[in-house]
Amino acid sequence: MRVMAQVAMVMNLDKCIGCHTCSVTCKQVWTNRPGSEYIWFNNVETKPGTGYPRRYEDQDRFKGGWTLNRRGKLKLRAGGRLRKLLSIFYNPELPSLDDFYEPFTYDYEHLTTAPLSDSFPSARPKSQLTGRNMAPSAGPNWDDDLAGSDTYAAADPNLDGLAEEVRLEFEHAFYFYLPRICEHCLNPSCVASCPSGAMYKRIEDGIVLVDQDRCRGWRFCVSGCPYKKVYFNHRTGKAEKCTFCYPRIEGGRPTICSETCVGRLRHLGVMLYDADAVLAAASTKDDTDLYEAQLSVFLDPHDPEVIAAAGRDGIAHDWIQAAQRSPVYALIAEHRVALPLHPEYRTMPMVWYVPPLSPITDAVHATGHHDDDPDRVFAAIEDLRIPLGYLAGLFTAGDTRPVERALRRLTVLRTHMRSRQVGDPVDAELLASVGMTAEGVEDLYRILAIAKYDERYVIPKTHAEDTGRLQAQHCAVGYPGGVADPGAHGSQFRDDEGRLRFNLLGWNGTGRPAHLFGEGGGR
Repeated sequence: MRVMAQVAMVMNLDKCIGCHTCSVTCKQVWTNRPGSEYIWFNNVETKPGTGYPRRYEDQDRFKGGWTLNRRGKLKLRAGGRLRKLLSIFYNPELPSLDDFYEPFTYDYEHLTTAPLSDSFPSARPKSQLTGRNMAPSAGPNWDDDLAGSDTYAAADPNLDGLAEEVRLEFEHAFYFYLPRICEHCLNPSCVASCPSGAMYKRIEDGIVLVDQDRCRGWRFCVSGCPYKKVYFNHRTGKAEKCTFCYPRIEGGRPTICSETCVGRLRHLGVMLYDADAVLAAASTKDDTDLYEAQLSVFLDPHDPEVIAAAGRDGIAHDWIQAAQRSPVYALIAEHRVALPLHPEYRTMPMVWYVPPLSPITDAVHATGHHDDDPDRVFAAIEDLRIPLGYLAGLFTAGDTRPVERALRRLTVLRTHMRSRQVGDPVDAELLASVGMTAEGVEDLYRILAIAKYDERYVIPKTHAEDTGRLQAQHCAVGYPGGVADPGAHGSQFRDDEGRLRFNLLGWNGTGRPAHLFGEGGGR
């Protein structure tokens, strides 16, 4: 067992109101510069819907993430090194600008500079790429609130095979909002897809980043990410992605999207996991078993053996304490109401979601019953306008049982807390039906409903004394155990045997690094 720590996020979809405040603040902080006009590290989608970029979940087209070969071994869906070499100048799986949208703004200056006229001046939309007038036809939230439209909802890849179960007439449709950021996966396919070693996963907190000095703009990371959360900046020629606001995380503060979220739906915390078990879990044969497989990778931070192993593997004591108080661990592993987004991609994502329960009471009342009757509520869960099959396609690779369990527990939470407020006795039988106790339900209520700032965001500060050691490990991409040589333009390092090596793919092209051509005894 090799214990590692990861900063993870859980979003409660019942509390998202679709205001896009998270998207706007993220945009202003991280992508407000030339070349990133179309880049949205955080976006909020309406489900059912096509998403952003359009139909990004259609892996038959985009070929993102991992799959298993005939021998049951993981391989990139987009192909290995030979395929990348053959398509290095033309990548057919790369989404086009039309799959995103042509970024535009409005000619607001014309409103104030237009000469006197009998007609009112207007602010026409103009392309941010060409500066020409244009008629916008797409955007990052173009299908916002349009789940009842057969134009957008019917194009949702998650509805394939569910056409008979889902009613798309507007008056019967139910939709929910799905905020998305980079998943900062345990088994990131974007990192494995990068030929130059520019993509890497930080050892100290698990955040996946792009080394802008090493990036050569091959864009295989864009096609390799099944969530399409890596973007190409056409002005700089570099890949960019969500950074999980790592400067804020290092200081013990939440991400900007979490800080500004109006619905307070985001929770941040530390998860301890067994790094040696990740490969086996991601290689699980059946897609429907991947959710439980990823759960098995997470470690109990209260277990004395885990605590001892974490200390042995260099995890600071305050990080272990943070993992013990983590709301993310509680929602994912203890209460099991949070679920991963598309585990079938086998990247083992670390941004999880509490599925929406909002239409339950409406469904119960429509049948002439009251929502205090748990039997009727549980029956309504099975007959939601958005069927369990759709939610399972999003969060558990088609297995409806974990989704139903989460929704049942959320329903019992509401019933139990309502009974407490009016002084009714605890219904032990109802709690036992979902495998919970009164204490567990009330702890879940505290986390989801009334948690204060420091309970929703339990983020330990990064230890500065480890910075040098961690940077050395990051530099030797592709060379396990290598130690970086600080005077080598970031591409020269010594291996375990002390021999001088040079990574040509990581060279920034300046100067003449020593031993590049083998002189002086380096090999």
